[in-house]
Amino acid sequence: MTLIFRQLFDPQSSTYTYLLGCGRTKQAVLIDPVFEQARRDSALIAELGLTIAATLDTHIHADHVTGAWLLKQRFNSSIGVGAGAKAANADLALSHGDRVRFGDLYVEARATPGHTDDSLSYVLGDESVAFTGDALLIRGCGRTDFQQGSAHALFSSVHTQLFTLPENCLVYPAHDYRGLTVTSVAEEKRFNPRLGGTISEKDFVGYITHLNLPHPKQIDIAVPANLQCGKPENGQPMNEPDWAPLTFTFAGIWEIQPDWVEENAGAAQILDVREPDEFIGPLGHIRGAILIPLGQLSARVAELDKARPVVSVCRSGARSAHATNMLRQAGFSRIANLAGGMLAWRAGHHPVEGGRS
Repeated sequence: MTLIFRQLFDPQSSTYTYLLGCGRTKQAVLIDPVFEQARRDSALIAELGLTIAATLDTHIHADHVTGAWLLKQRFNSSIGVGAGAKAANADLALSHGDRVRFGDLYVEARATPGHTDDSLSYVLGDESVAFTGDALLIRGCGRTDFQQGSAHALFSSVHTQLFTLPENCLVYPAHDYRGLTVTSVAEEKRFNPRLGGTISEKDFVGYITHLNLPHPKQIDIAVPANLQCGKPENGQPMNEPDWAPLTFTFAGIWEIQPDWVEENAGAAQILDVREPDEFIGPLGHIRGAILIPLGQLSARVAELDKARPVVSVCRSGARSAHATNMLRQAGFSRIANLAGGMLAWRAGHHPVEGGRS
């Protein structure tokens, strides 16, 4: 049986999404999808000729919003999460030992609480691959100080459910912040500085409970959204703008990357909503940009052509994101926010007028 396998990455949250497909039937599952990447994932699924049986989250994430609900609208796929999460809109409330089939293959859910109390790992049927969420990372593990986490439970989960897998079993985590992509059970049992070697439960608990980490930046947005399986408040499914390759954020903003804007100069109106002193300041401005400060936009919106797309720009992308909402309310349909604003534009060495080198 041939396994189709792809490892995908979201740079904003350093999240890995995993696509597993059956080569014969073309049925697949998607593990830990990210809301902003649902359009990307959809394109890959279509190109590979796959059908999605289910999306599976390893836990209720605190650093990004799941793409499960959006993908269900597109593919009619089931949504699977740990039963302990009691998440609304889930189709599969998974418990230890449950199997999710895709064609001739399946993954088995293993309860691995500790990072959160609902955490699951998914193990391919032949135990050659395991997707461990935040329970076991590459030379690390998830934190245990929120969402009913427990250092004792995490130590037990890793040693009884993951370190008992075959040593050549490949381990794929939900995150990595150093660019590492895969490890193995044997490596982690030997080299993991938190859980491997001769480290005892007492050693681990003493270490993990004194990390003193700040809470994830997105926790107040991500956790409530993920308890709804990523369903937006307005309940709108994903649509498909065709004028540019856009990314839709959970905040409801269409974003566009600087590379496309430079390569397609003239295809859209560039609206700069900074103040005049910023427009001519150190960051400079994009050639041909129309300067309308955000505070004046409502009164001057007629200066823009509704028949042409608009790319909104500011220093970092915050004010310009608000501008896209204002334009939408004013009847503009083809609008996007420049991701990262002029800071990203300059960091990417795109051409500017004015400014300092």
